Amino acid sequence: MAVTVPQPPKRQPIVRLTDVHLDMASDAGMVNILRGITLEIASGEIAAVVGPSGAGKSSLMMVAGGLERATAGTVEVVGRDLGPLDDDARARLRRDHIGIVFQGFHLIPTMTALENVALPLEFAGRSDAFEAAQGALERVGLGHRLVHYPAQLSGGEQQRVAVARAFVGRPALLLADEPTGNLDGATGKQVMDLLFELARAERATLILITHDMALAERSDRILRIADGLMVGDERMPHAIGRARTAADAAQ
Repeated sequence: MAVTVPQPPKRQPIVRLTDVHLDMASDAGMVNILRGITLEIASGEIAAVVGPSGAGKSSLMMVAGGLERATAGTVEVVGRDLGPLDDDARARLRRDHIGIVFQGFHLIPTMTALENVALPLEFAGRSDAFEAAQGALERVGLGHRLVHYPAQLSGGEQQRVAVARAFVGRPALLLADEPTGNLDGATGKQVMDLLFELARAERATLILITHDMALAERSDRILRIADGLMVGDERMPHAIGRARTAADAAQ
């Protein structure tokens, strides 16, 4: 007897990719990195992208974040079609709607933790940039490290600064590319606990690139990529239950 798995209530997609291709030139010729990806990720959803090295995981994130321009297909983020946008318009969209956490921290070494977190808000013209940055650092447990430079911080502390910077503008979409790759196991777990907690609290959409299946299984959904193709899309049972509970509470 067939068992029907209940589906979560339909939410509006914050990321929609339609037949997306990404080609890049190399010494050996043109390389087809993404080969027709079609995908929707809903508002507030946490999706892990897994697959072997070279499968196209990070390229998918770069396309979704407007950091790479798709060769063909349509990329829509927070309701905007990225295709017609020039580089400046894409940068403004990232500033206003997207937070990014990289494996390598990407902190400015000559700026304090407070200045690093305040920087995107200053670019946005926020008069409360430093006040908001201090609040974000306190939220990730670094209120006592405001005036420390990256070289004075541990790897885990640097990544928490990067998480604070990604969340300080309250983005609708957060992209995290192997955020624990440079951290030991215990520190990586602390950073990921924080990342999941903040994403849930802010109801932000999180796209997580990872090789860690235990980490992926904490997500709402696991997307599997191989050779530039989407080969699997698994919705986790705990996510279905949480989505239905949230819908019931909203009624």
